[in-house]
Amino acid sequence: MALRIECVLACANHLGEGPVWDAATGVLWWLDGTGRRVGNPSIWRMEPGTGRVDNWSLDHDVGALAVRENGKLVLALDWGFYFFDPATSGLELIEPIEADQPRSRLNDGKVDRRGRFIAGGMDDKEELPICGLWRLDPDLSVTPVEQGIICTNGPCWSPDDKTFYVADTFVDEFWAYDYDIDTGTLSNKRVFADTGGSTGVPDGSTVDAEGCLWNAELISGDLVRYDPEGNVERRIGMPVRNITSVMFGGERLDEIYVTSMARVKHPAVHDRFHRDVKPQFGAGSLFRITGLGIRGLPEPRFGG
Repeated sequence: MALRIECVLACANHLGEGPVWDAATGVLWWLDGTGRRVGNPSIWRMEPGTGRVDNWSLDHDVGALAVRENGKLVLALDWGFYFFDPATSGLELIEPIEADQPRSRLNDGKVDRRGRFIAGGMDDKEELPICGLWRLDPDLSVTPVEQGIICTNGPCWSPDDKTFYVADTFVDEFWAYDYDIDTGTLSNKRVFADTGGSTGVPDGSTVDAEGCLWNAELISGDLVRYDPEGNVERRIGMPVRNITSVMFGGERLDEIYVTSMARVKHPAVHDRFHRDVKPQFGAGSLFRITGLGIRGLPEPRFGG
């Protein structure tokens, strides 16, 4: 089968982000991170088998989600971890995060294979290293695990759980850490890949079953596959410039879903974004890639 890129939903997300394929139910969840700023829904769910799409609106920016063992959600919202019940739209605060930093908000996050949710913050103006990485354990305790970050993106783990990857988008670097799966701690930070020579910057990531990291490169519109040594193995040009995150899905985990951003006004102090008057055609849509012959790994559920 030849590679095919299709738009599966023209949802015009202001900031499409955080796709999660829940293998137990065969549905895709994703976010419109800043959708509430323009009156858009914040949480989205699609059942590819039936074509059904549902969404929910929040009064917060939302950076990341994970499915819980009970089928409900845990969210990294702008200033804290929350539980969310899709049946009632009820929010329950677990723990506030970085409440003393009005410019920071929680951004990207993922769950490790012991059920811990790790999420990191971003400076809303994408300028100052004022944010950290935080670990929410199944017992609902919260632990800081890193600091000095401008914009957290792309947290994910190697298939053997020994390496944790994360990018600081506007430093143009991916970092790799040794990861202790028994304790959820990080050590031995080093540069995994440098995107300083690219027109794009790293956004959301996932890792495939072969141990390669896939990254949605914001601004350039390239979906980039890195081998385990940090070398670019391939680039796939997407139909829109501002792609934001990536996730394997489908019954065989051999499809790739890619979110994107329709936002044209950015609070950032830098000038790396295209200065558009209106969104690029198709921007903010959800895309799907088939025909790669590569499989992903099932996303764990949050253990709490």
